[in-house]
Amino acid sequence: MGGVAGSARVRSCREGAVAAGWSRRGSRALGAQFRFPKPEGELPWHQGATEAAFKLGMELVNRQDPYLREVVRSAVCCRALTLLLQAVFDLLIPDHAADAFSPPRLPEPGAWDVLAERLLGGLARWDAEHFLFIAERGYLYEHNCAFFPLYPLSLRAVAEGALWPLQPLLRLRSRLLLSAVLLNSLFSVLAAAALYELGCGVLRCRRAAFLAALLFCISPANVFMAAAYSESMFACLAFGAMWRLEKGQSWLSALLFSLASGVRANGLVNAGFFLYSCAKCFALRFQVGSGPGRTLSPLWRQLLSVASSAVVTCAGICLPFVLFQYYAYVRFCGPGTGLELDVPKPLQQLALDKGYHLAAMSGVKPTWCSQRFPVVYSYIQDVYWNVGFLRYFELRQVPNFLLALPVTFLGFWAAGTYVVANPRHCLTLGLERRKDEQEGKPRAGFCCPAVFVYVVHATALLLFGFFCMHVQVLTRFLGSSSPVLYWFSAHLLQEHERWLWTEGAAGQSAVPPPMGLALGASPGSCGTGAAANPLLRLLRSYPLATPRSKCVLGYFLAYWLLGLALHCNFLPWT
Repeated sequence: MGGVAGSARVRSCREGAVAAGWSRRGSRALGAQFRFPKPEGELPWHQGATEAAFKLGMELVNRQDPYLREVVRSAVCCRALTLLLQAVFDLLIPDHAADAFSPPRLPEPGAWDVLAERLLGGLARWDAEHFLFIAERGYLYEHNCAFFPLYPLSLRAVAEGALWPLQPLLRLRSRLLLSAVLLNSLFSVLAAAALYELGCGVLRCRRAAFLAALLFCISPANVFMAAAYSESMFACLAFGAMWRLEKGQSWLSALLFSLASGVRANGLVNAGFFLYSCAKCFALRFQVGSGPGRTLSPLWRQLLSVASSAVVTCAGICLPFVLFQYYAYVRFCGPGTGLELDVPKPLQQLALDKGYHLAAMSGVKPTWCSQRFPVVYSYIQDVYWNVGFLRYFELRQVPNFLLALPVTFLGFWAAGTYVVANPRHCLTLGLERRKDEQEGKPRAGFCCPAVFVYVVHATALLLFGFFCMHVQVLTRFLGSSSPVLYWFSAHLLQEHERWLWTEGAAGQSAVPPPMGLALGASPGSCGTGAAANPLLRLLRSYPLATPRSKCVLGYFLAYWLLGLALHCNFLPWT
């Protein structure tokens, strides 16, 4: 029975596959994938994310894929439900008196500001206070520099631009909070769509990509995708850049990756995708055969071409990080400019009470300014949050390790599953051309060769986060950075719920679904909207699902709801 099910699943994946990867087109396709065309134009850095998201959204809207339409519809519905639930939880559960950054509200809020805070205040907790404060006041305190500038700049742009007509009713902070809701809703929907497109190109199985994108809509890190955090923006840019790289659009991918590194520091790790792509291109050029009329250019010339491309793109990805560190150095290590005279007295008093270091204070420079390589980000992580190798391994942190246990287990399970399924491919770092690729019939699904670099990326983030960071942030750290969490969860569900992938072309199933569930003809079907969505079908059949499927779905839903209830009331969460 297992063999029959496996062959049916492979046939189902191949039916929904998209043309991607290393096919019979040989070296010409390889060369085209890594040829860097001249960019059409460059955008100012602070406008790049908005423009890139707009272009990404327009391209996705123009697609006529019913699966994509269902992903977008589900993402919009989940975002609306998230906003509703956070307001309910914030009203019903009293806020915890947390020792978190909480600057005084200046000026005093009006009636409409109070209403906005009552409805959306649950989205302005913990680190969200930093992002909103930076968008309103700039990098006033030293520890604000742990939060990168592209997201606060985007909030300020929307608050002063699109929401400018609300200025008579709402003060700037309230408009910034509303901007966060609008932007994060947009970015999370685009991230779900980009994840679907990326999954189609990498997994070569449309249904697996579809289910993974639907799982992203109820991500365990869902509360951070809705709150005034940078996770949704980062996920949109990162998944969009990965998708563009799979399509061979290297310059656009490099731009999106560069913008992502202006949102979060771990965006620097994404340079590994370009390094690996260049290494694979270089290795495979010598494995496709010479063929009639085809000559290879000298080795040194090919190596120089690949190396120069890798250096240029990686430098572009790292540029926002370097520029921001330079900005922080000028602001906090330069000569005093009298800026402290413009800081309101309550904010100066907060700095005195909490020991915060104000920018441009005459004659007072932080210790990191005298370092050989003055990097404020690592200094803040070390001094303010005690981030470092094994520093979090304390008995009192056991509850936080338990919070991170599900995502840690899923991450290592995904890596182990992939290694067991592809031992030779992993040993050769995916640089050896496989026989099925030579025949033009690459494997589909999570264990296909193209997933290798994504598994390595996710495992590297997991290991670094587990040993060197506050471990409870692993859920949102991986949930907004790597598609592997969603691909592997979809793989587990498809593996153990056979009726998900045995649906026939006419909407019938070779293996009957759970009792009372009819399969729709298409994911965009109106008559059977609930049945057409496999995630909804899984949730409706939850009592009949296998224990493993219950665990996967239970983890996603529990962390979605618990995150909203706890995070929105200043209670400890991931």
